[in-house]
Amino acid sequence: MSNEDLRIIYKAVVLAKIMYASPAWWGFATASDKQRIEAFVRRGVRLGLYQADDPTPAELSTDSDDNLFECIFTNSHHVLISTASQTDGRTDRHTIVSSV
Repeated sequence: MSNEDLRIIYKAVVLAKIMYASPAWWGFATASDKQRIEAFVRRGVRLGLYQADDPTPAELSTDSDDNLFECIFTNSHHVLISTASQTDGRTDRHTIVSSV
């Protein structure tokens, strides 16, 4: 198996497994938990399974979170949109989280 194939498998299986539903739990994870995840990914970089310039787990979680809220904001029929307040013509994502 080539190195590129191993990188693809690492991203598709390992990272997907450890980052599953990260928008739901990332904010509740302790600094220690996040450091352990970052260390795990750094180990993957040392083994050549992940590129050093690929997104960190924190960046992956932020991107996932942003995508989730973008889906909520662009769907006027989403159940959470009714709890959001309008500020300056746009929905404030933190208002949705604090009101649920």
